Amino acid sequence: MQDSQTSEITQKIIEETIVSGILSAKIRPGTRLSENQLATLFGVSRTRVREAMMRLETRGIVHVSPRRGWFVVEPSAEEAIAVYEARRVVEAGLLRSMRALTDEGGKALDAHLNEEKSAMAAGDRQRLTYLMGDFHIRIAELSGNAIIVDILRDLTARTILISMLYQSEFHAAQSHDGHCRIFEAMQAGDFVRAAELSIEHLDEVEMGLDLTTRPDPLSELRSSLSLPPKAVPSGPTVRAKKPQLQRSN
Repeated sequence: MQDSQTSEITQKIIEETIVSGILSAKIRPGTRLSENQLATLFGVSRTRVREAMMRLETRGIVHVSPRRGWFVVEPSAEEAIAVYEARRVVEAGLLRSMRALTDEGGKALDAHLNEEKSAMAAGDRQRLTYLMGDFHIRIAELSGNAIIVDILRDLTARTILISMLYQSEFHAAQSHDGHCRIFEAMQAGDFVRAAELSIEHLDEVEMGLDLTTRPDPLSELRSSLSLPPKAVPSGPTVRAKKPQLQRSN
């Protein structure tokens, strides 16, 4: 029983380490995750690593390629649209279900927003990438619903992978302002408005994506060989459907 529990804990550590690496933009889309190397790093068998990878596959974080191994997913344009639609449903629904913001919760979000300001002032993009995604996870944590937190963490990780593939410019100030507006509405106890603002914020981020650009499958090798980036022909234009906001009277 103890061995079984230890194995499950180790698998969880492997999973969350990889997800955390994505959330902080340290692990890029298409990164190969070697079973042998991970087994060595975590001091476990390849079987344990494979079990962790299989769980990450069900979460939409990695995929397996026959005879090549495990890779971090590279979301398609269609998948990107689906992820943002899912986030709008989950985050707006979560905020509408909230009834009050506790003093402790308010202090935690305020401290987080101050961290965003500090990272912007320092020009620390990697730190900012993590903080911008973590703001939404922190709101989910206020609900006390572990299932929602897990769902939103995975959606946020996939959003960051999408941004690394399709976002040409990083609008940190715009995202920070969106977070501040959501927080202000929560402080005022207007969670319907906070939900609307969360949708508007996600719309803004999604509109900043160029979903007509296809990732260069040889980008990592091209960079390693110091070759110039190749212009990859764009596929058919994919437009996101504009969600209809339902305002309460």
